[in-house]
Amino acid sequence: MLMPFRSVLLSAIRKHNRRLFSSSKATSSAKKGLVLGVYEKKSDSDGIHFTEAAATIDRSLAGELSELLSLSGPPLKTGKSRIFYGLHQDFPSVVVVGLGKSDAGVCVKENCDNCKESIRAAVSAGCRQLQDLEVTDVEVDPCGDEQSAAEGAVLGLFEYDDLKTRKKIRVTTHPHGSVDSASWQKGVLYGEGQNLARRLMEAPANHMTPTVFADTIEQKLSPFADRVTIHKRPQSWIESEQMGAFLSVSKGSEEPPVFLELHYKGAFDSSQPPLVLVGKGITFDSGGISLKPSSGMDAMRADMGGAATVCSAIVTAAALKLPINIIGLAPLCENMPSGKANKPGDVVRAKNGKTIQVDNTDAEGRLILADALCYAHNFSPRAIINAATLTGAIDVALGSAATGVFTNSDWLWERLHKASIVTGDRVWRMPLFQHYTKQITDSALADLNNLGKYSRSGGACTAAAFLKEFVTNDCWAHLDIAGVMTNKDEVPYLRKGMSGRPTRTLVELAGLLASEH
Repeated sequence: MLMPFRSVLLSAIRKHNRRLFSSSKATSSAKKGLVLGVYEKKSDSDGIHFTEAAATIDRSLAGELSELLSLSGPPLKTGKSRIFYGLHQDFPSVVVVGLGKSDAGVCVKENCDNCKESIRAAVSAGCRQLQDLEVTDVEVDPCGDEQSAAEGAVLGLFEYDDLKTRKKIRVTTHPHGSVDSASWQKGVLYGEGQNLARRLMEAPANHMTPTVFADTIEQKLSPFADRVTIHKRPQSWIESEQMGAFLSVSKGSEEPPVFLELHYKGAFDSSQPPLVLVGKGITFDSGGISLKPSSGMDAMRADMGGAATVCSAIVTAAALKLPINIIGLAPLCENMPSGKANKPGDVVRAKNGKTIQVDNTDAEGRLILADALCYAHNFSPRAIINAATLTGAIDVALGSAATGVFTNSDWLWERLHKASIVTGDRVWRMPLFQHYTKQITDSALADLNNLGKYSRSGGACTAAAFLKEFVTNDCWAHLDIAGVMTNKDEVPYLRKGMSGRPTRTLVELAGLLASEH
């Protein structure tokens, strides 16, 4: 019974070796690779179900790819890969990746498009495997969704090694075969946008000060000078705007604060009300006088994740030429202990005149956002969205599964949710009950307290209720992104480190609002 299988196996190996030998001369300096997709079988009796591009390659090889895939192990599961050498004369290394079910789509229970996520994960795995082999030029099977495939390639290959002597091999990726090049390029820009946020968040605090952050974003937006205006507001301007809450945080550091203001004018009607994006920009958070524990404090270089994702989303929107007006606001400073720093029990006055009792100097993000949110109303916005690595409590509540969203608008929530399903970077709605407002308005010395009355309970909700005190617009959302700040292994197409989430969801939302208008 074993003889037929053995003879087939030996025949396939001989054929494969002959091809390897005959192509070795032509590819002696081979640095090209190919990533192809294969779907899960619907039943055991089914044959191998390749993507269109993979099936074309298999036919050109007289079925050798499918033969080797069958003989080399069990069917590939989603996100798993298998590599073949010398199989194709143009591609010395061919990686086949598992895409899961071919009919997968939006899963209501999981709040994401499983097909898109599977493509991102699979393409990422294939590209990384080739990168490990120092293959520098990789063609990628679009797998029926060029944008998702491009996102998987770009996001999966990113690693922050800017300050290392030995760097990862740089890989150039291209779509394989006949594709929708516009969709592929859109995916590349989405991926590069999130990678920009990751790079900003990973950079050490001494390399990414408020001034350097603002200069970096200015440089990234320079190609779009015809549509973008940038203001790097100095401390004197912040003082003139009476942003006392922001200044109370920044005064503890030797680094001067910057209020970064970006205007992207993409709409055909320049008078169209803008979408205003506000990002918390604490470039290092020591906790101030309420000092954080030293363990893990290095990760607080990424406490400007809100500003990083917001600014990166605007860079991406400009690159995509989205027909929408967007204003980005990022209050940038450090939160440091010093003789000038906020002290527990201090009272400061925000831009709208409300006084705040600062009972915990480590709850500083809400202070700088308070003034920025007040300022955002100057632009008569269509909607205001702020993003911030605001509370550890949201990490306790949701972990890294989703960004917590607190909003006063069902309309805005529906669009954020719809955008997140497309990107796979999920959001989850959290409560803005009056129950939480009562806890932050119960202050002995001021109008508000920057800490909830019951500090160990509902911390993410009381922080959102605090921000709501500085919002009069009826279309506002607060995104608490502390839980999604880093990636360990939860998102398979992101390496370990700062995640840059939810940059793509913000871009998708902007595109959705642009199309509706």
